[in-house]
Amino acid sequence: MFYEKGNFPIAIEFDTKRNKIAWKIEIEKLDYHHYLPLFFEGLAEKEHPYAFLARQGVNDLLEHGGQKILPVIPQLIIPIKKALNTRNHAVVCAVLKALQHLVISADLVGEALVPYYRQLLPILNLFKNKNTNVGDAIDYGQQRRENLGDLISETLQLFEKHGGEDAFINIKYMVPTYESCML
Repeated sequence: MFYEKGNFPIAIEFDTKRNKIAWKIEIEKLDYHHYLPLFFEGLAEKEHPYAFLARQGVNDLLEHGGQKILPVIPQLIIPIKKALNTRNHAVVCAVLKALQHLVISADLVGEALVPYYRQLLPILNLFKNKNTNVGDAIDYGQQRRENLGDLISETLQLFEKHGGEDAFINIKYMVPTYESCML
């Protein structure tokens, strides 16, 4: 909806290898308090080009955000929770990849997310064992990182590694079967 109205400073740049976002304004000059929550809200989109724009926009903003990201964390929780609650496989995978990128995007972001685990982790607890059982066949989805159980495991491990001393106990409370990855 916002994209169609021209409210976003972006356009799709078509390339022979893969599509990219053409930013009309330098990313570093954007108001992260305004745009980052909107792009995270867009992660719940399923239609092209909106899903692509939201996912690529989140990646670009996290890549260039640095210290602008940490103050926006509280505003990201509701859009992330709404997207996870869609329970759509593609949407949940996109959100998990965005969460992983978010945690490593700037210092202290992992610790800032700990108080919000009670809102974010219940859906992950539901899907943590949802792995693709292909028997002796080859799962090519691994290359695209679309196996939900593996993505959840990776995300929880990143949460624990970057969440400080309280991360494990809070993860364990919401996901009782989680085992620590720290030695």
